[in-house]
Amino acid sequence: MAIKTIEMLKGCESKEDIIQVIVAVASELGDVIEDVNTLQVIPMKGALTNEVYQIIWPTKKGEEVRKALLRLYGEGVEIFFNREEEIRTFECISMNGQGPRLLASFTYGRVEEFIHARTLSAVDIRDPETSALIASKMREFHRLHMPGPRKVHLWQRIRNWLSEVKTLCFPKDIIFFGLDNLDEEINMLEKLSSEGYQDIGFCHNDLQYGNIMMDEETKSITLIDYEYASYNPVAYDLANHFCEMVADYHTDTPHVLDYTKYPELDERQWFISIYLSSEGKKPSNAKVDQLVNAAEKYTLANHLFWGLWGLISSYVNKIDFNYREYARQRFQQYWIKKVTLLDSTSIASQDDEIVNGSLPSFT
Repeated sequence: MAIKTIEMLKGCESKEDIIQVIVAVASELGDVIEDVNTLQVIPMKGALTNEVYQIIWPTKKGEEVRKALLRLYGEGVEIFFNREEEIRTFECISMNGQGPRLLASFTYGRVEEFIHARTLSAVDIRDPETSALIASKMREFHRLHMPGPRKVHLWQRIRNWLSEVKTLCFPKDIIFFGLDNLDEEINMLEKLSSEGYQDIGFCHNDLQYGNIMMDEETKSITLIDYEYASYNPVAYDLANHFCEMVADYHTDTPHVLDYTKYPELDERQWFISIYLSSEGKKPSNAKVDQLVNAAEKYTLANHLFWGLWGLISSYVNKIDFNYREYARQRFQQYWIKKVTLLDSTSIASQDDEIVNGSLPSFT
């Protein structure tokens, strides 16, 4: 499974260019690849935005091998983020000792340092010991000092995606997903979330299990893949992580979400208590509850965020994943959770709209 795998890579302009990049990376690391047929390329499952591969080649000693990670950018993903900004974020996080090194970058992909650690599974992130490590790492990540203004990026990004998806969608999808109603929902959520104190930190914004790695010997956690990383309320990042606990991207139906797996209140309280305790001071119950409640309300924004992402991806991304059905589930969960999370006035208003047929039913 060597060079034939490179020939079968999807979305690349030239396998010869990729080979040249890998040969150059090997040379920078002190190796010489004399025969490209010695390259091994292993597809890595679970990536929903890019094509990701493990690259292996023999070192100059011959009996040892070197590993790197090849990332080929998915089609149309420039809609979601600025690639140049993402590369700068990647390099800055690396300089802060928080992730892999960037080994090479080219037009349609990059080569990264291969981290000798295990990518977590859907089961792992529910394990109490592992979950505690993730909570502490999130707190550390949120305290990174990154370039750019320390302001909330969430709402503008959601609005940009809503505008983009309306230009892509067929009219039937605009009606089915209720996209014409989302401007008001976004305005309402932003207003509610701005009330009271907000802790703004540098957030990963995509902390699913596949973006978390653990060294089995040291038990150290590394967060990877920063395409969506930006300053945001830390409560939103916590909400995102909790929402990802319902997903398993390594099944025969990776797009299917099981909301019976959403963490119960005591599990969320425990996680956030560990998160707040990671700097050495035990938080009060009131502070824990405050952040738990804030994170729970931010799940609504999270459902809109990934619902829009899924719908856009269904039009632009060629990865084998049912993005449209994924989006449907996220939007459906938004309307379900809104009833329980917002006040009675909002609920009554929503009920009237559903009766009048102006909101999607997703049935």
